[in-house]
Amino acid sequence: MSKRRNQRPSAPKREKVRDIFVARPFEGLADEPEWIALRELVPAASAPLTLRPEVIEEYGDRPITLSTVLPMAWPAMTRQDGRVFIGLQRHVQSGDVSRDLAVAILSALRTEPGDTVSVPALPGEGPRLQDILVDGPLEISMHEGFEYWLDAEQADDPTVKASLERANASIYPTLRLSAGRAAYWCRVAPDKGHVRWVLPDAEDRALDTLARLSASGDLLLGDQTKFAGMFRAHGLLVPVWDIPGEPEGVDWEAPLADFAKRYADTLAETGPLDADARRAKQGLIGRQLTLR
Repeated sequence: MSKRRNQRPSAPKREKVRDIFVARPFEGLADEPEWIALRELVPAASAPLTLRPEVIEEYGDRPITLSTVLPMAWPAMTRQDGRVFIGLQRHVQSGDVSRDLAVAILSALRTEPGDTVSVPALPGEGPRLQDILVDGPLEISMHEGFEYWLDAEQADDPTVKASLERANASIYPTLRLSAGRAAYWCRVAPDKGHVRWVLPDAEDRALDTLARLSASGDLLLGDQTKFAGMFRAHGLLVPVWDIPGEPEGVDWEAPLADFAKRYADTLAETGPLDADARRAKQGLIGRQLTLR
């Protein structure tokens, strides 16, 4: 018998899904800084999303809710009432967060209400959020707990209640500040809090502005505050201030508003940095942490 006749037919090769890295995945969305804040900074918040007419025509019109996080960091879930929830903070992601979220939405829309949503680890070259959503400012609701996840029947389940209590225990007090778009106060310990602000400007320009403010001594929010450093998050900068824990979040509106004015005035400056600002810039770069 010939070797050729002995050979078994080989299984068809699976098409390899290529990962695509996008450094600024939410660019082009009206509320880009808020998308980043909800993904990286805020423990419990939600916002309704509106699908484009052509997506509704293909998949049906079901309410879509963006959530900071879902049970067990699921990428998506469907409730018995037909509502679809999409989680921003999740365990598995590709190099393009926008495409991850779009695929999660479409996967949930293909899933019957109440069933488990299956979402691929890598989305491939499919649509992005910018392709399937009607863009506009996010109508964000802040929550003290995750009860908004549940159907009415689920809220009475003892197992669900116990799980919910554990999830709620992880939430630290957080307030959305009006003095800056995508600015948030939080208290992480009785004697310590943070103010964190996702700056809307291109990273290089924002960094130069912060360097100029640092060189002139205008980087702090007031007495007993400390500039802790910055996050580099999805293509934008997020300065972080350490603040005392005792004042409530609303008390930081005025200090942040004063800083926001200094930042806007300094942002308008053009030309190369002077020697002091260049030194300050190197110091700021050394205090950056990249989030992905």
